Amino acid sequence: MLRVAVPNKGSLSEAAAEMLHEAGYRQRRDARELVLRDPDNDAEFFFLRPRDIAVYVGSGTVDAGITGRDLLLDSGAEAVEVMTLGFGGSTFRFAALPGTISQLSDLSSRRVATSYPGLVDGYLRERGVTATVVRLDGAVETAVSLGVADVVADVVSTGTTLRGAGLEVFGEPILESEAILIRSRDSTSGAAVEVMVRRLQGVLVARQWVLMDYDVRVDLVDKACEITPGFESPTVSPLHDQGWVAVRVMVPRRQTNQVMDDLYALGARAILVTSIHACRI
Repeated sequence: MLRVAVPNKGSLSEAAAEMLHEAGYRQRRDARELVLRDPDNDAEFFFLRPRDIAVYVGSGTVDAGITGRDLLLDSGAEAVEVMTLGFGGSTFRFAALPGTISQLSDLSSRRVATSYPGLVDGYLRERGVTATVVRLDGAVETAVSLGVADVVADVVSTGTTLRGAGLEVFGEPILESEAILIRSRDSTSGAAVEVMVRRLQGVLVARQWVLMDYDVRVDLVDKACEITPGFESPTVSPLHDQGWVAVRVMVPRRQTNQVMDDLYALGARAILVTSIHACRI
């Protein structure tokens, strides 16, 4: 049986549940459920704190899990990243009072407050910077004004929260994080994990691509296929009218309307777009 750890609450939990549902796995109806069995897929889901998931996966207690790359690296667990999942993006940056610190080397002998001590300590050590990492749970932007630290390392979206605390970011991002699927290094359920990987990859493709059908004159097929090269290659079928063919092809979802405009301008007609609900590529 495949044993999978997933986030128990928050936006990461909601996005993971939606993706697993689209991949054909049963998901809980009651947020209070901590264990969910899915006999149809021979799987069992455990709903845990996102910060704990990498530890459970790394110890081999469960075979796979969905968590953030930041949480995996911060945990130091013996787990490996299998694939990215396309949601939960975040950026980690250093921030300090304006005019005090402007580059990484300035952090030497300074105090750095963060909720991700393992991640930040590893980042600094890899770059030969010796600093004191101060672990704080929750918001860290007030650490400098309260005298607990000289610098903070935190998630930055728009930077509004940090600016509100009188801080400004500096240096390169510490990490670009997002939701990922992880597995234990010594998992004995490799085949089951691979099935899950293929299903989740199918969801990602279905979300990012659409099917497009159109009719075009035979003499314009090559130009039409330049506009719609497809995921691999278009399918071209003859029509009853021998001067025309039908083309079916996968098109990036975000380009749908522009591609339709270009095809219509070329002379294609009966242009139809269909969503992809599931696939295996």
